[in-house]
Amino acid sequence: MSDSKTIIFVCEHGAAKSVIAAAYFNQLAIKRGLDVRALARGTHPDSALSSAAVAGLRSDGIPFADGPPQKLRRAEVESARKIVTFCELPEEFVDKTATEVWEGVPPVSADYAQARDAILKHLKDLVE
Repeated sequence: MSDSKTIIFVCEHGAAKSVIAAAYFNQLAIKRGLDVRALARGTHPDSALSSAAVAGLRSDGIPFADGPPQKLRRAEVESARKIVTFCELPEEFVDKTATEVWEGVPPVSADYAQARDAILKHLKDLVE
């Protein structure tokens, strides 16, 4: 595993699941005094963040990166401590660093609270 202090959460559009996961991870890391931070990235990023994710995070009072979704880059992957993905990674990113796949997270657009809770369950396991 890399000595990097970055974990990258990846979803297809980089606009919802990865944003929620990175925002909550960063909050947990700060509370626990962990010297690791998270980024949200997409394999095929949308032009804007998901309105459901933004509204949900704001309602929860969770700070998040408020810019447009960013495309996953090879250099980030190669230097990351870990990649956590909600989607299939393009071949160029496979086996470049430790990777974990989180399945069973429903679409944020269908039910923010349900998606958030599924992400939080995974995050608690990851942080422990």
